[in-house]
Amino acid sequence: MLNAVYDTLNCLYNMRKANFSIVVKAIKYFVDSTFRDSIIPVPGSALYCDLWVAIEHSGIYVDDGKISNIIVDGIAESSVSYSDAADFTSKSTLGRKIYVSCNKYGAVGHSSVAHGADLHIGERAFYGLVFKNCHQFSAKCVNYADQMMQDSSFIEKGFSAITSLVPIETWEPTLADLKDTARKQLGATKWRLWDWDNSLAKNPVAEPDWPTQEQYFQHLPLNEKNIELIRSELNELQDYQSELEDENIPQHITKKLTSLNGTLTQISDKYEEVKEFLAKCPDADFSYTDIINSQDDFTALARLLHDNQRIKDLAHKMGRIYISEEKKKATKIPEASKNEVHGTHRSNDLMRMLPSELVNLEDETLEVLFYARLLEHNLLTYELQGVTYINGEEQQTSQKRTGPVVACLDTSGSMAGAPLLKAKALLLAIANILKQEQRSLHVLLFGSNGELKEFSMNEVNNSSGLLSFLQQSFGGGTDFETPLKRALEIIKNDEDFIKADILMISDGDCILSTEFIGSLDTEKNLLDCSIYSVLCDGKRVEDNFSDEIILL
Repeated sequence: MLNAVYDTLNCLYNMRKANFSIVVKAIKYFVDSTFRDSIIPVPGSALYCDLWVAIEHSGIYVDDGKISNIIVDGIAESSVSYSDAADFTSKSTLGRKIYVSCNKYGAVGHSSVAHGADLHIGERAFYGLVFKNCHQFSAKCVNYADQMMQDSSFIEKGFSAITSLVPIETWEPTLADLKDTARKQLGATKWRLWDWDNSLAKNPVAEPDWPTQEQYFQHLPLNEKNIELIRSELNELQDYQSELEDENIPQHITKKLTSLNGTLTQISDKYEEVKEFLAKCPDADFSYTDIINSQDDFTALARLLHDNQRIKDLAHKMGRIYISEEKKKATKIPEASKNEVHGTHRSNDLMRMLPSELVNLEDETLEVLFYARLLEHNLLTYELQGVTYINGEEQQTSQKRTGPVVACLDTSGSMAGAPLLKAKALLLAIANILKQEQRSLHVLLFGSNGELKEFSMNEVNNSSGLLSFLQQSFGGGTDFETPLKRALEIIKNDEDFIKADILMISDGDCILSTEFIGSLDTEKNLLDCSIYSVLCDGKRVEDNFSDEIILL
């Protein structure tokens, strides 16, 4: 059906439903082909087949194996033509069987629907896939079930209505409209497969990996686009379960359907619960699994992140060191040349001497004067100037903001409760800002002497990994020397953290020795870095190692 416009539709579809999964569609096809009886359509039955992902093709069964449907036969032209079942499903990648409108007794259709679809054969129209599609044609034909079909002018008016512009719709609701119309006009409460080539017995459909399907949804980033798709899948699944209620489906299959329903419902509900927090970290890509594995109070975290101007200011302060970045660039380089007469001047250039100077050479007495002027660079000569552009390379030096940060988070016993929650909120917000600005972040969790855990934000370790990492804590005493020594090592040895700044997040309940502070100041000066301390318990404590202290 879609030969001439597959590429255009593919681009449109990818923009609208990137990363879409066909989980429920694949499950339905397995159940329908394995546990439900196949069906044969009757004249006037509505039909559709799955093409790929969320795209279906629909038509009307007329009789004798003939299906009336819209076929695209040009860039923007289409015609209503007959297809057999093989042609109708020729573009399908999700199974070659055809869904038929049914009730609990079998296939349903209407002679008026078949007659109306037959009268449209041969008609041509503009077929812009965004505005008009086969489902609207099929739905219009189904509506003929309660119309008088003797007047052929009615059919012409009906097809004219199809080809008029309609609001932009997604494909799934458009098929849903066809199903709704078939339910109202034909009493179609079910949709079952037509095994038109009798191949299901020889080629059974493989059962999907149910746990993997559920895990797919559980690990999707929780954002508006994905939650819309999850809820669309949930609605389709719930409708399907309702359709199967009066059928003899094996119990182990209904349990799996119920389990998937529960998973999708839990994800949808969890999103509503934490969406305020997610909105504060739009680039974090937290999944349902990330959220449920965390024991944090996300409502409180969202409240702490609500007014984060101080956090933004802090992120801007840190890593403000600039380094020079040199690179060569191919360019046209101007070079001085002598290709244009610019005037006259005094010189010893005999090649460009004015003819009047040669008069002195004709007289022996004046000849001495000529040579005197030559030695004195005092001959009148033409002055040549100009610019020639040659291919070459020039060295460009630019100032590149590095902006890396090494964050040290105190997880000692005194930080338990509200202080640690504040610290996590700060660190998650800083991580989100640094990710947006493509700046590096290395996190150190510390407790007492020698207790240290590390996490580096990169393409593999993202904010979701950071959220999981922050579930760890030591809960004992406090020692600042261990994390500060390690932070300085990272800045000194890791080229991604050249001239990074150190962020110390704690309650300030620690004292550094005078000896260590002396060595710390020396290292700070050598590495050209600063230390910003953020206090999370509401007490302001002065120290003698921080460049700035901030009360959160």
